[in-house]
Amino acid sequence: MDTKIGAIDTCKPTTGDIGSPPSNAVATIQDSAPITTTSESTLGRHLSRRLVQAGVTDVFSVPGDFNLTLLDHLIAEPELNNIGCCNELNAGYAADGYARSRGVGACVVTFTVGGLSVLNAIAGAYSENLPVICIVGGPNSNDFGTNRILHHTIGLPDFSQELRCFQTVTCYQAVVNNLEDAHEQIDKAIATALKESKPVYISISCNLAATPHPTFARDPVPFDLTPRMSNTMGLEAAVEATLEFLNKAVKPVMVGGPKLRVAKASEAFLELADASGYPLAVMPSAKGLVPENHPHFIGTYWGAVSTPFCSEIVESADAYIFAGPIFNDYSSVGYSLLLKKEKAIIVHPDRVVVANGPTFGCVLMSDFFRELAKRVKRNETAYENYERIFVPEGKPLKCKPGEPLRVNAMFQHIQKMLSSETAVIAETGDSWFNCQKLKLPKGCGYEFQMQYGSIGWSVGATLGYAQATPEKRVLSFIGDGSFQVTAQDISTMIRNGQKAIIFLINNGGYTIEVEIHDGPYNVIKNWNYTGLVDAIHNGEGKCWTTKVRYEEELVEAIKTATTEKKDSLCFIEVIVHKDDTSKELLEWGSRVSAANGRPPNPQ
Repeated sequence: MDTKIGAIDTCKPTTGDIGSPPSNAVATIQDSAPITTTSESTLGRHLSRRLVQAGVTDVFSVPGDFNLTLLDHLIAEPELNNIGCCNELNAGYAADGYARSRGVGACVVTFTVGGLSVLNAIAGAYSENLPVICIVGGPNSNDFGTNRILHHTIGLPDFSQELRCFQTVTCYQAVVNNLEDAHEQIDKAIATALKESKPVYISISCNLAATPHPTFARDPVPFDLTPRMSNTMGLEAAVEATLEFLNKAVKPVMVGGPKLRVAKASEAFLELADASGYPLAVMPSAKGLVPENHPHFIGTYWGAVSTPFCSEIVESADAYIFAGPIFNDYSSVGYSLLLKKEKAIIVHPDRVVVANGPTFGCVLMSDFFRELAKRVKRNETAYENYERIFVPEGKPLKCKPGEPLRVNAMFQHIQKMLSSETAVIAETGDSWFNCQKLKLPKGCGYEFQMQYGSIGWSVGATLGYAQATPEKRVLSFIGDGSFQVTAQDISTMIRNGQKAIIFLINNGGYTIEVEIHDGPYNVIKNWNYTGLVDAIHNGEGKCWTTKVRYEEELVEAIKTATTEKKDSLCFIEVIVHKDDTSKELLEWGSRVSAANGRPPNPQ
């Protein structure tokens, strides 16, 4: 074996991104003592150190024969904690939730049967711009190219099926089946995930994780990712064009979108809001990315189902700045937004589009907003209009003693639970709309999966988010239909001592689907949900469950969960009428149904 190549690769600055010298420095090779390969000089140890350096301290895994040796090395890393999950789908959802809090997440599964199971969660992370590192234990390196048929495959000697599936939902794929370039492949994959804020796929042959190699003889050089920079001339041109456009406007507004996260531009967005005096709204999938205690915050812009008086101000504006928006059929309420392109400045993470005018590329969102904030002319006209028309929301009627609990009454009590020490996870369904109306205190986290909208996501996401942020109490709102998809990993929450409060909304079916298109398939078998969680608990760990049917029972349950059971996982099953939905879901459902039901265009 030629050890020279491996030795050089330990510090090879191939891309200028990882472990490379500054642009004005000269890389030199010094004489040094010979590199000694030890039993710790392994691929598995290198990968575990790289994960820790990237910011991962917990990996979510499901063991399988192809990844067992790799898992041995991951759990041997003192700064890395292995969270064993009940299935691969939830492991992927947990890595998604973890990445939302920590900025990066990781999961480990086995070849094909595990990889294709986690694929749906990885697709969701891709759609939400989350850097999730999906690690798969692959076949023995000696089996590649041998025409052998292996277990955990579809019975063909071609092992690339899993890889081909991941190519469309990850930004980089590394198949590590030899040690010579393993170091470089792993480093490039992790660096790409962090730079692109998208998932990556790393397959590692099962016989390589424990094999010593000179490439891994030294501790890996810490990551040094070259920051992206705006083109100075492009930035200036974009700012000039935007200022010319905004200074002509009478009542401009600002709307934050979900890509504020990937652009890391929330602070710069607020700087512009402070400087401009414009009213500040968010798209539904950006809730939580902008502090709602900002003096000019006016709520969620979601077309016909916006918070009161928000859409009137946004859609009547003569100029609107959208920061990192995603306009899909859900966020546009069935393509019914009353917006005009010629009034819009669309700011993407790396480019700016001014109305019907030019597009300015190589302009980073954060740089653009900070530069614009220095020169924008203050204009509070639109916010003053908002204050003139605003009428405080009324409160729903209090439930009478013995009257079945209503969802709108329930969320009045949820509002009182929120603080800087809590975070909200909203499952796909009516929880989207009810949680959207919550007013978040400063520091309160908020997450939901709007672009992908995979039901059941919130169980795994709650597991991952709570593991990443143990200092916050996670309040998770899950419909009964969604819970039936991914319920098993309540077990993992209990096993790891988590203290989330899960509100299971039991209304007998897929209510969001009912409002789009009803049918008998939207009715599900009722479970004894608290009984199921009690069986999973099985007397091991801290877990408390209860059912509530009336408002007074809900008040008592919340009191118990936040006092004597504050250190336990709390599962509160809330039984409500099957037709008890938010008015926003009724409106949204009918518009999305109309969009789905459009007849084919004439051929």
